Amino acid sequence: MKEIYELDVYRLAEKLADRIWRDFDEWSVKAQRTIGYQVIRSADSIAANIAEGYGRYTPADRRKFYHYARGSFEETKAWLRKAIRRKVIKKQADVDEYKGMIDRLGPKLNGFIGATRKMGDGT
Repeated sequence: MKEIYELDVYRLAEKLADRIWRDFDEWSVKAQRTIGYQVIRSADSIAANIAEGYGRYTPADRRKFYHYARGSFEETKAWLRKAIRRKVIKKQADVDEYKGMIDRLGPKLNGFIGATRKMGDGT
């Protein structure tokens, strides 16, 4: 079995969270205190839930945490949309980079969850 940090889905989730973490320092105090802390928590939660699920024994247990990760992914997307709409994230290059990461991570996460479903635990 691969180590968690070797999985594409996990690495992409970490990359997204690290990018948000890095960009946070450039935001206004208002943006940091409202959108910033929320998006950091939700983005960090994606990889954390993938890791927690990966360490669980049964496919049903794993899938539960992967679904939590997907929920955190959707929350992160919502915060990023707000940050873009409210001009916290202003540069088109940054918007494009976030969009690219989101566009890659979503299908990987769904595929990862689907692969767990196929493990045959009867649920």
